[in-house]
Amino acid sequence: MKRLAMATLSGVGLLFLAALGHAQTRSMGSGPSYPTKPVRIIAASPATTGDLLARYLAQRLNERWGQPVVVENRAGAGAIIAAEAAAKAAPDGYTLHIGQLASFSAAVSLYKTLRYDPVKDFAPITLYAEVPLLFVSHPSFPAATLRDFIQHAAQRPGALNYASAGPGTGGHLTIELLKLVSGLKLVPVHYKGTGAAMTAVMTGETQFAALVVPSALPQVKAGKLKAYAITSKQRFRGTPDIPTAHEAGLADLESTAWFGMLAPARTSARLVDRLNRDMLEILRAPATQAWLLNQGAVPLPGTPAEFAGFIKSETVKWKKVIEAAGAKAG
Repeated sequence: MKRLAMATLSGVGLLFLAALGHAQTRSMGSGPSYPTKPVRIIAASPATTGDLLARYLAQRLNERWGQPVVVENRAGAGAIIAAEAAAKAAPDGYTLHIGQLASFSAAVSLYKTLRYDPVKDFAPITLYAEVPLLFVSHPSFPAATLRDFIQHAAQRPGALNYASAGPGTGGHLTIELLKLVSGLKLVPVHYKGTGAAMTAVMTGETQFAALVVPSALPQVKAGKLKAYAITSKQRFRGTPDIPTAHEAGLADLESTAWFGMLAPARTSARLVDRLNRDMLEILRAPATQAWLLNQGAVPLPGTPAEFAGFIKSETVKWKKVIEAAGAKAG
């Protein structure tokens, strides 16, 4: 009887410890119950590529978790305001952020002061996707190919303008990279957003631009823009007839606008791993891959460590371009 009583007590103790461990896991937000309330994803301006990607993932996470996942837009300053808000959020898994080139790898070199550190203030979850850009002009511009454009611009140093969606955006940095590898002298004209920059080229207000595929392609197909080349290393499956800049002889020109999911720093490693696992299952699904391709994006899911390394390598790459261009955003 004594042995039976001790065994019973031992069993009760084991059950208590198991229950305690389960409760602790639940309290960390990484157990089966996470999330127990709405999750928000902070994105930059509405109706942009980052916003579109964030809303797609939010819907899929909502279906997976059974909890609302809402996108909260913080417009302004080339996604800087959105990143700043996300950096200040509690590291509890209930605030996430879709980061991008402008507010991470480019921001540290473009801005004299930032109210957040793109590396120290965030916990990378996964790289989401990259979006190539198209070099475009008005259809009436006297150049049929990128080689023709470069030759035309080289004969008119400083006479041609290019439109960008703002300092530090993918389009701005991509043309500064073009200038660096080709020796061209093109003058930037910064607009407030991709839509305004694209309109400037379509009306002939500016002569040239590098625009992300999702924004530019419909206007190219409609005959309102002329596409010269795509900035990815290889031709994009969604635009197989458009050559790459490499094919125009610019072997050192490769540029994509990238987007990735992050949490505030000090989010537990266990919770980051949980978020990574859930997001990777969504991003690797055939339906998601097809949707991204249709949006002009290339899926790039991976580990938190891989994403952290990618941010650092992109920071080094664009620092050289920004310093060579003498570009500043504030």
